[in-house]
Amino acid sequence: MGKRLEHAMVKGITEFVVADTEECRAALFAEGKPPLSVIEGPLMNGMNVVGDLFGAGKMFLPQVVKSARVMKQAVAHLIPYVEEEKKRTGSTSKGRIVIATVKGDVHDIGKNIVGVVLGCNGYEIIDLGVMVSADKILHAAKEHGAQAIGLSGLITPSLEEMSHIAGEMQRQGFDVPLLIGGATTSRAHTAIKIAPNYAGPVVYVPDASRAVGVVTKLLSIDMRDSYVDEIAADYEKVRSQHAGKKGIALVSLDAARANRAKLTYTPVTPKRLGVTVLRDLDLAVLAEYIDWGPFFQTWDLAGSYPKILDDAVVGDAARNVFNDGKAMLQQLIAEKWISANAVFGLFPAQAVADDIVFYADETRDKVAMTWHGLRQQQERPAGKPHQCLSDFVAPKGGNCADYAGAFAVTAGLGIEKKLAEFAAQHDDYRAIMLKSLADRLAEAAAEWLHERVRKDYWGYAGDESLDSAALIAEMYRGIRPAPGYPACPDHTSKGALFHLLDAPSNAGMHLTESYAMTPAASVAGFYLAHPEAHYFAITKIDRDQLQDWAQRCGMTLPEAEKWLAPLL
Repeated sequence: MGKRLEHAMVKGITEFVVADTEECRAALFAEGKPPLSVIEGPLMNGMNVVGDLFGAGKMFLPQVVKSARVMKQAVAHLIPYVEEEKKRTGSTSKGRIVIATVKGDVHDIGKNIVGVVLGCNGYEIIDLGVMVSADKILHAAKEHGAQAIGLSGLITPSLEEMSHIAGEMQRQGFDVPLLIGGATTSRAHTAIKIAPNYAGPVVYVPDASRAVGVVTKLLSIDMRDSYVDEIAADYEKVRSQHAGKKGIALVSLDAARANRAKLTYTPVTPKRLGVTVLRDLDLAVLAEYIDWGPFFQTWDLAGSYPKILDDAVVGDAARNVFNDGKAMLQQLIAEKWISANAVFGLFPAQAVADDIVFYADETRDKVAMTWHGLRQQQERPAGKPHQCLSDFVAPKGGNCADYAGAFAVTAGLGIEKKLAEFAAQHDDYRAIMLKSLADRLAEAAAEWLHERVRKDYWGYAGDESLDSAALIAEMYRGIRPAPGYPACPDHTSKGALFHLLDAPSNAGMHLTESYAMTPAASVAGFYLAHPEAHYFAITKIDRDQLQDWAQRCGMTLPEAEKWLAPLL
């Protein structure tokens, strides 16, 4: 019976046919209640097929996640038998790992993928979900006897939370490996900011394809010590290089402000001032604005769209996941699995030094919001200004009445119900697919709304006619900078933005204590219409700007240091 199960399992994995779960189920019960050895032997062989092919680059992430679905669905009903047999025999998994998205952060696609990949390789994963406090993570690690802890985060404030958790692990006497991952994390940040807080192994895991190799070495009796020494030496080298590196040359804040962009201003008065609410957006319309490029990045497939579909290496995998994505997109639209809302506002506005002041109405007497900007301080080539987003709005007192806008959109409303269905069906593949499509639709909603604002509500580009490729290439007038991105790296401005638009009531969107947006599939930012408005990066700031910004925001210096830590 074991050979029959192994054949069915491997066939189901390598062909990714969910129907093969029936063959697996039949094999498992061919001779009554199966002992653990019969279940685990062939199952582990099936898992090894996945691990070996993925590690060798012959299988790609979408196929791995599909494989996990086959295995989970095939044996889900056997869990009581497996647990009973494990208690009797003392059999264990290859290792138990607690993973979580840290407090204040809500993004978990990458974390979930890593959990699936590790699960396919025989590790027991305790996934605590999102917005998980340090206390809960460490309590769970003790409760479950975890051999490792994995932390994930997307927004920059999560980096500080990871450092805090590392410090708590040290204080509480942990010695298990700490794994670091997520969009804002990096090898350098892990080495410089996180690892020094914890004496145990701290390892940056850049993507799911590296997770199994890292965990295998860390939990191996034979490989652990040499691997930990290798990582420690590498991180010490990173720290030494960082300490010896000549920092970015900065100018004073006064000098940077004196070198601001010299622009002329010819504002267009918006056709519709104030806040506009647009609920229950047409998902079919939004789908036409999807940028599919990041969709493939979610699935760890490298290449630009649409060229990736014909890529010699990942083309087959890319076409398959793309077809699955388009099929689900059609179904979620037809069956209304999720809904999308938008709210935006167009306001009289003026620049005051590095701030943009939004006024309640054309009298410009009552301030509705002040957006506290940051200015480039790194040395610039001759003739290049030190830029700040406030430069794209006419200064106050210059006899030029200007305008600016703000927006918030989400396409994640109601997603929890469908995700719960997929969880009950042990279908990680479709759950991850739905989250990735919701993210794409949220970005599409931001693109669609910006076009409507330019052409209709503000009306400064009424004759604009751009196709999808031109929109993705941002070949239009104006920008929509988002808090947390390079031109405005301050996440806290989302608080004032949400208040200005009353995003909770008008769009069903909320903020965590770290200013992550919920639902996770959400986008928010500002509208600037100056013909020369463009994106740029704030890389580093000096203490004079930190102190100035803290004063303008009404923060203490330690608070400002916390929120702007990556810039210091």
